[in-house]
Amino acid sequence: MMTDADNPLLDGRGSLPYDLPDYRRIRSEHYLPAFERAFAAHRAEIETITTDADAPTFENTLDAIERSGELLDRVSRTFYTVSSADATPEIQEIEETLAPLMSAHHDAVQLDSRLFARVAEVHGQLDALGLEPERRYLVERHFREMSHAGAGLDDEQKARLTDLNRRLSTLTTTFEKNLLADTNDLAVVFDDPSELDGLTDGELSATAQAAHDRGVEGGHLVTLTLFTGHPYLSSLTNRSSRERILTASRSRASRGDAHDNRAVLREIVRLRAERAALLGYGSHAAYVTADQTAGSPEAVRELLHRLAVPAARNAGHERAALQRIIDAEPEPFPLAAHDWAFYTEKVRAAEYDLDRAALRPWFEAERVLQDGVFRAATELYGVTFTERHDLTAYHPDARIFEVFEADGSALGLYILDLYTRDTKRGGAWMNSIVSQSRVRGTAPVVVNNLNVSRPGAGLPTLLTLDEVTTLFHEFGHALHGLFATVTYPHFAGTAVFRDFVEFPSQVNEMWITWPEILTRYARHVDTDEPLPADVVAKLAASESFNQGFETSEYLAASWLDQAWHALGADAAAADIDVAAFEAAALADIGLDDPVMPTRYSSTYFAHVFSGGYSAAYYSYIWSEVLDADAVEWFRENGGLTRENGERFRQRLLGAGGSKDPLEAYRDFRGRDADVTPLLHRRGLET
Repeated sequence: MMTDADNPLLDGRGSLPYDLPDYRRIRSEHYLPAFERAFAAHRAEIETITTDADAPTFENTLDAIERSGELLDRVSRTFYTVSSADATPEIQEIEETLAPLMSAHHDAVQLDSRLFARVAEVHGQLDALGLEPERRYLVERHFREMSHAGAGLDDEQKARLTDLNRRLSTLTTTFEKNLLADTNDLAVVFDDPSELDGLTDGELSATAQAAHDRGVEGGHLVTLTLFTGHPYLSSLTNRSSRERILTASRSRASRGDAHDNRAVLREIVRLRAERAALLGYGSHAAYVTADQTAGSPEAVRELLHRLAVPAARNAGHERAALQRIIDAEPEPFPLAAHDWAFYTEKVRAAEYDLDRAALRPWFEAERVLQDGVFRAATELYGVTFTERHDLTAYHPDARIFEVFEADGSALGLYILDLYTRDTKRGGAWMNSIVSQSRVRGTAPVVVNNLNVSRPGAGLPTLLTLDEVTTLFHEFGHALHGLFATVTYPHFAGTAVFRDFVEFPSQVNEMWITWPEILTRYARHVDTDEPLPADVVAKLAASESFNQGFETSEYLAASWLDQAWHALGADAAAADIDVAAFEAAALADIGLDDPVMPTRYSSTYFAHVFSGGYSAAYYSYIWSEVLDADAVEWFRENGGLTRENGERFRQRLLGAGGSKDPLEAYRDFRGRDADVTPLLHRRGLET
């Protein structure tokens, strides 16, 4: 029988630097016993707070809450890092078991009437307490979040709310499991490499390696990305091959088999709507936005509508240009969705003399990381990165770097997990294994995950420009996690409003084409020649090219998310036809063009049905208003300088979630954000 002493998850904070979990010793069977122990420890800590005979104070209530749950936090971060990036069947089974347990435990704390009464009493005395800003904001946020979660409901309502949350936690886990399985099942096999004409040697090598890894000897396997489109669609000359890939992508989790997500998502929508009604809101969208910077779904819909009209107009012009090229071919045909990316590159080549697919030799992954991503951070913030080969992460692919301040003092760890694999969920993300907190004495350990195809043995990893953008973007999240310097774990790292969290990561994308950075990392993998100046100029000139399509597919997904979550409890209870609902929602906003599918269809919309973006996928464009405005500030103030980096770090990144994000932005910018730079960037001026 396993004892606590046998479980590496329960041996305190361990002996590794920065409290890094000792993944070499952790096995699947350690997780559930560790969670059980952590749940019990946290319940005991909360019980001590709620039964304190002394009157509630900041110290014996709010500070005590923040000091509680450390073991649970540590075990959770250790496990969920693995469950997203290396979800073996054993890990998936644990996650399914754990989901309702985690939900029930969260509710037991968040809905505790005794705890809420103590928080409310401190909150009622707030003006008289004279707390410094972070402590005052902590009181405000705990009171707001507990109220928002339903702590003020009566016992019968809380019981129903707990049941709803428990069931939803199971459903969202099922949604993700189904999607991962069907994404793997629908990877497209090509027997003849001629069917993949247009791919580079490196890309062909990656498809051959993927086939070999799956036991498909002699073939080529194209794995699917999280979003609807696929990078290969812009290069493949064989129209049938393009169609096969896009058809497979769009059919995920909607084929009527064991991995079909339609019934799952309908129940998720229904239960979220019922929960919102129980909490006093007309819809899940109203519930979510009430505690975001947007404030209401009406504000979200207003922005999406404002952008959709010019985006659809621009996409229509782009569509006509693509059709003209097709009509000039010997055997013309009507443009279809699987043709858009391919003919877009033809238009780009004709109008800008630019072939983006041919740029990959200039984007060798290690150089992009070291001389691009890391270099920009060094120039802005003074931080440096040293790989720690002596430390082991949760998977052999994951590399660990120690991060140092300009004065040589240690800051934290950065982990990069670059390559795709069958056990990794799709997309790209950042998460923290350890978050910084003064009361806990912890330093940050942050992870970036991407899904780049692995080339054959001995070949370099060459990135697309989109993958370069993704790496810079996710590293922006990592910097947020590394730089946030707070007292309380509640505010650590990226623990900010959902519709603000994308802002720092989007700003970090600006350094991709910044001359001092681009000339360092964009060098030919064989000759070391820099990306030619005329190509750089063409990239800049084509910046708003195809923005009609890109904005439209994103807005379509955002609107679809809002449409599902705008349903009231009665409407959500109906047996909704998923495809018909999608079609009606997209028609409602004028983005129902069949050649421009939404970036995510409902059955594989992991952001909102298994991730944290339900009724909040609008956050990317909402944050981009701030991003575009901040980029203007950097350009106006000299760009890539330590002075600018320190201002951005201290006033925005360093605050974590410890102050109102829009207040932090005003502190940085000197005013509220202006939407004009965003409209200009995306070519949406009316």
